[in-house]
Amino acid sequence: MKQVVQSFRTGALAVEDVPSPALRPRGLLVRTVASAVSTGTEKSKVELARQSLVGKAIARPDQVRQVLDTLKKEGLAATFNKVRSKLERLSPLGYSAAGRVVAVGEDCEGFTVGDAVACGGADHAHHAELLWVPANLCARIPDGVAFEDAAFATIGAIALHGVRRAEVQFGETVAVIGLGLIGQLTAQLLRASGCRVIGVDVDRWKVELARQHGVELALRRDDDVIARTHRLCDGADAVIITAAARDNDPVVLAGELARDRARVVIVGAVPLEIPRSPYYEKELDVRLSRSYGPGRYDRGYEERGLDYPIGYVRWTENRNMQAFLRALETKQVSLAKLVTHRVPLAEAERAYDLVAGATAEPFLGVVLQYDDAPLPRTIATPRAQARHSTAVLGVIGAGSFACGTLIPILERLPGVALAKVCTASGLGARDAALRHGFAASVGDPDDILGDEAIHGVVIATRHDSHAALAAAALRNGKAVFVEKPLALDRTQLDDVLAAAASNPRLTVGFNRRFSPHTARVRDALSGTGALVIHIRVNAGPIAADSWIHDAGGRLLGEVCHFVDHAQALAGARIRRVFATGVALPDPASRLRDNLCVSLELTDGSVASISYTSKGDAALGKERIEVFGGGRSAVIDDFRLTTVMRGRRKDRLETKQDKGHREELARFIAMVKTGAPPPIALAELRAASLGAIAALESLKLGMPVEVDA
Repeated sequence: MKQVVQSFRTGALAVEDVPSPALRPRGLLVRTVASAVSTGTEKSKVELARQSLVGKAIARPDQVRQVLDTLKKEGLAATFNKVRSKLERLSPLGYSAAGRVVAVGEDCEGFTVGDAVACGGADHAHHAELLWVPANLCARIPDGVAFEDAAFATIGAIALHGVRRAEVQFGETVAVIGLGLIGQLTAQLLRASGCRVIGVDVDRWKVELARQHGVELALRRDDDVIARTHRLCDGADAVIITAAARDNDPVVLAGELARDRARVVIVGAVPLEIPRSPYYEKELDVRLSRSYGPGRYDRGYEERGLDYPIGYVRWTENRNMQAFLRALETKQVSLAKLVTHRVPLAEAERAYDLVAGATAEPFLGVVLQYDDAPLPRTIATPRAQARHSTAVLGVIGAGSFACGTLIPILERLPGVALAKVCTASGLGARDAALRHGFAASVGDPDDILGDEAIHGVVIATRHDSHAALAAAALRNGKAVFVEKPLALDRTQLDDVLAAAASNPRLTVGFNRRFSPHTARVRDALSGTGALVIHIRVNAGPIAADSWIHDAGGRLLGEVCHFVDHAQALAGARIRRVFATGVALPDPASRLRDNLCVSLELTDGSVASISYTSKGDAALGKERIEVFGGGRSAVIDDFRLTTVMRGRRKDRLETKQDKGHREELARFIAMVKTGAPPPIALAELRAASLGAIAALESLKLGMPVEVDA
């Protein structure tokens, strides 16, 4: 399919061929008929991408701080690779579209194939021929409303939420500062609510357009706005700022136009520099309007389909979209004079030149139009290098870890051909294919799993899909490398192990056992009997709404690494697990990332894992201490290992090496030559069961046996 994309590094726009997205639960596949270009948000995004690196840094100081933090933790080379990867990644554009449903996912009620729907969401409703959109971000289009008009439903919901935040009442006077697209829609919605409307803008054409839509007093900013407003009324009951500005003039003007104890609602991107005097003296109520309404930025609502009860949250983002569509149906809102440009998808670059100001042509609503050409499943990569090889690989999942660590290693290993890459979005697959030399990109994992020419599959998706994909790949006769965790519960694990019974070519990303630092410690303490192992992980926090917490949390997602590492150091398997964590009411306890895990191993060794998100980043992330037979060893962040015996110290110092390359090299050797799996299946099972048992122990408050 075709999609509008942008290079964040260069700012270049293009309409690329990318794989179509696959159907997923709780969402719809929608064939796009029209999509609306946001002349505010998207304009800002395009302008930012077209700036120099220095300009980008000045515009986004928060991201500069993140880079500096990464530099302190991971060093120059790793930071450089991560920054380069993000800069070179293709970005989607668009968040408001309309089309027809072509497929309905599981757990998605209320829609059928053929329904006309409006779609929203910056992560989903892109300028692309086919969209996968969660059900809560789709609203059915009423009969008689054109797709072109419905494509503005998300933008209309932004305007409507701003009106709701102002809590206007029939008969009130409301000033709208900024008469761009959202400002014009806001003015029409206010009139439909029975309000008198004052409109202000710097552009004479937009002011005149507002007058044509019934705005009672439409003024240019350089008119005598304050005096004329106060001749009309004693001051606005509410002021809604829909302008985008680099200075705080709209905020200052709002304070002057407002009556005593009025409401000021900020919808547009303006500096929040509020002058004390008018706002304090009038005791103005300042409110921010967050996008389309309640539910925005809530993954539970947007992605998992969890609606808010209508008795508690009357107007969610979805219900705002529905209300705006009804306003179009009843003619309370009209887009007839607001849609100024209609551009075929193939000429999308012209639309963005328009909104970025490359021409002096006036504009407001800009629509991209789509045809119904057939959509290919597989997109070949131009100039992809064919390589002679016996290890032909498909990669499912191309997120930051896959593109920043796994795929670059595979590219450099001899005798590897990167055949196909698949991601949920399609664009991610196309981007990875172009940057890493895959022969093709696809949007459906089955196009890799069912490809007889592919020998091995690398799975680096979100954790909740690992087990199903690994089992399917094994049953299709593929060698499988799956990032940890292998499974989230015993049922998933049993399914994978059943598939591995007839095809044991399975590897899990327990890379630390392959580090030269691990090998040094094992050699030094070999034959000394049972070991005492202490592993401390200063992991740092991640966002409370991260998807990781929905998929077993960091216990299953990362602590499993260290369960396996304890096995590798001792040369034995897990037998018994006891876990305890930070207790309520500490909010961190909900996230299961502050805990201690005690392990008993089959050879009598014991290990403790202390995992925390509460530490300071200045302390290294990982420290492993091992004791046995009168000897001690310490691994510091897999950069420095010190072995102490007979009062002597032996040191191994390297660049940080957590074993990723060595593990992947052994996986490729298994694919090419039939060498044994890098990790014995019994050890994969024990490590996975050990992590699952730790989660069970955390809930039960008692030890859990592991059938090793």
